[in-house]
Amino acid sequence: MAEQASEQQDEARSKQEQRTRQRFARRQWARRWGALRYVVALLVAVLLALTGAWFVLFSDYLSVQHVKVQGADILTDRQVSDAAKVPVGEQLATVDLARVRSRVAALAEVKSVDVTREWPDTVRITVVERTAVAVVKIAGTWRGLDALGVPFREYPRPPGDLPRVHASSNAQGDALAEAALVVASMPAELAAKVDHVEVETIDRISLALRSGRSVQWGSSEESELKAEVLLKLLAAHKADSYDVSVPGNPTAG
Repeated sequence: MAEQASEQQDEARSKQEQRTRQRFARRQWARRWGALRYVVALLVAVLLALTGAWFVLFSDYLSVQHVKVQGADILTDRQVSDAAKVPVGEQLATVDLARVRSRVAALAEVKSVDVTREWPDTVRITVVERTAVAVVKIAGTWRGLDALGVPFREYPRPPGDLPRVHASSNAQGDALAEAALVVASMPAELAAKVDHVEVETIDRISLALRSGRSVQWGSSEESELKAEVLLKLLAAHKADSYDVSVPGNPTAG
């Protein structure tokens, strides 16, 4: 009986030791796997990154296939895309958008431009064109002037809805800019009465009205106030000429 009990005890100890070894082995494996899984995760991340980089930088699927132009009216889409010189076939990710933007911005008709990528294969060019507030004859050609005095488009003849700017031979670019500011500040009621604007220098600007009367305007400073004063003068006094160059002390004669 004692011998049998001893054998049972030995067997129980053996089973206990076996379970202990198994638990130890599981803990060892868990520790090893805990360290290994970070390595595996890192390798997977690197592989995915390399795959993604290859896909973006070398795959034909992500190369430029289309150039879309938006906002062009004076210009044609073809004129904008020709100026942009987007490298069709180059990877979309490597296209130098700043250079494309700079080339389009150099067009006189363009006030501002935005260039963006549209995945997977398109470059979009969105332009805002200049708006003419007047026209001026330069080298025998009628050109539109925007509110900053930038000449940017040609007209075969001056449009009836835009004031004309007559610049003297010694008028410089800054004088044209002043004249454009004067025109841009005019309310519609006054603009309808103006036949053309005459400019000699930045502070020697005058208006020739459709009625044949003339207005000494001066510079573009306080143009809104000058316009308000002039409209009141025109309503109150019938004269051949007016002077609102100093709006606080206008005259009619």
